[in-house]
Amino acid sequence: MSEALPLRFLASRSAGEVSALWLRPGAARAALALAHGAGAGMHHGFLSGIAEALAERGVATLRYQFPYMEARQRRPDPPALLLATVRAAVSLAKHQAEGLPLFAGGKSLGGRMTTTAAAREALPGVRGLVLLGFPLHSAGSPASERGAHLHEVGVPMLFLQGTRDALADLEFVRPLCDSLGGRAELRVVEGADHSFRVLKRSGRSDAEVLVELADAIAEWTARLA
Repeated sequence: MSEALPLRFLASRSAGEVSALWLRPGAARAALALAHGAGAGMHHGFLSGIAEALAERGVATLRYQFPYMEARQRRPDPPALLLATVRAAVSLAKHQAEGLPLFAGGKSLGGRMTTTAAAREALPGVRGLVLLGFPLHSAGSPASERGAHLHEVGVPMLFLQGTRDALADLEFVRPLCDSLGGRAELRVVEGADHSFRVLKRSGRSDAEVLVELADAIAEWTARLA
C-alpha cells in the first residue's frame, strides 16, 4: 500500500492554506476528492479507512481539511468559505489525478457542501458525486428542504445511507432520490447510523460496513468511468 502524500493548497485568499492527503495506488483507475464531516477532520479513522479501502480497489483519494478544522475550531466556516474550499480541493485533485476519471464528495457536511458547490456551478472535470451519510435534516426533525438544491446538480450522485441515520430518515431520502431520476443512486446500509457504526446485536461489524461502502463506491465509479 502506498503512503498518503501530504499536500497544502489555498482554500481562499482570506483563509490561507489548508492540508490535504493524496493517496494513489499503483493501478489507480479513478480519483475521488473527499471532504470530512462537521465534527472530525481528514485524519478521522472512518475517512482514513475509506481511503485505504478504496486504494485497494483502484480508487485514489484526496482527503482535505476545511479551514475551521485546520485551525482546530469547532464551528464550521461560513458557507461561502466551505464552498470555496471544495472548489479549490477539486482543482487540486484534478491536477494530482493526471487524467484519471474524477469524482468528488464527502462525509455528511462535506458531501452537502460538495453538492451545493456543484449545484451553483459545475465542478470542472467531475463525473459524479459520492455522498456518505448525506445530512438531509437535523436530528429529530425529518424534512427534505436541505435536498432542494440537488435538483440543480448536473452529474450522477451516489447516496450511501444507513438505516439508523438520525440525520437522514429514509422515508424522506427515498422519495428525494426518486425525484432526481437517473442522476441518483441510493445504497442503503442496513443497521448503520450516521457514522456508519452498527450495533453488536446486528451480527455485523463496523469493518464489514466499511468494506460494503468501499465496494459500492468502487463499483459505481468504475461504471461511470
